Amino acid sequence: MTTINTILVPQGAEYKAVCRGLSGVTGLKPTVMPIPIGITPLTKYLQQWSKDKNLLNHPQPRVLVMGLCGSLSKRYAIGDIVLYQDCNYQGNSQECDRIFTAQLHFLTQEKVSLVKSMTSDRIIYSAAEKEHLAKTLAADVVDMEGFAVLNFFNDMGIAVAMLRVVSDDCQHDIPDLSSAISSDGSLQPLPLALGLLRQPIAATRLIRGSLKGLKVLEEVTNLVFSH
Repeated sequence: MTTINTILVPQGAEYKAVCRGLSGVTGLKPTVMPIPIGITPLTKYLQQWSKDKNLLNHPQPRVLVMGLCGSLSKRYAIGDIVLYQDCNYQGNSQECDRIFTAQLHFLTQEKVSLVKSMTSDRIIYSAAEKEHLAKTLAADVVDMEGFAVLNFFNDMGIAVAMLRVVSDDCQHDIPDLSSAISSDGSLQPLPLALGLLRQPIAATRLIRGSLKGLKVLEEVTNLVFSH
């Protein structure tokens, strides 16, 4: 498989999990970039980054997006690994690179599901809204970064694939932590803690799901880059 040059992964725990997964890999490793959360801060970040880093120096640049996502379908449970076919945002759709995606699918065969995804500009925290989105958009999973990455790199002709792990299911509410995400796409510890304290049962569920998802994210990173 052609070398993956760059991994983009949301900053914080997801970034650390991917780095742990790569720590046991020998040989050439990709650059891992911690990205901000949310479409607007991420788009700004990518525009700035493309000026600073000459990605196009490589004859066949490839970008892999990794991280956690939320399930919109009962078919996908916490800890399931998913590989995106495309990503929808407000009625617009962008496709992941088919050859790159097919190669990753082959590498991870038994362990991964091909899914349709959507990107949201806020946290989708209620089970009722997840059910509604699944029906209206025919999407399987949701994240806050996917469309921004595809929109940016597809315009540049750079191949992108997206490999994520489900960290919350579609049947339970999680805490509304929107106020914990700052305008620059970083998580603020105090509002995050307060948001979790306000809904302790949902918070416990989210934390358990995230820990399981992060462990699988670490494992799948190791699997992909050990080949």
